[in-house]
Amino acid sequence: MKSEEILPLIHEAIVEVLPELDGHDFQESDSLDALGANSMDRAEIVMIVLEAMNLEIPLVDTFGPQNLGELARHLADKTAVAR
Repeated sequence: MKSEEILPLIHEAIVEVLPELDGHDFQESDSLDALGANSMDRAEIVMIVLEAMNLEIPLVDTFGPQNLGELARHLADKTAVAR
């Protein structure tokens, strides 16, 4: 998957976990922390995205990215490796 395809999955997962952000204009530069996600929320968001992508990687492999764009690109790289 390309990062452009993954970003909407991330946005949907964020709204699922943090419904108060429904209607928010998400930017690639947004961080989950700045959006109000605590550590449990962040883990749940990433797990929802991984499940939607049918990608099985350790959660610890998703700790590096600092914003939504970096997360999408990181997951896109992981899907390329998993093929």
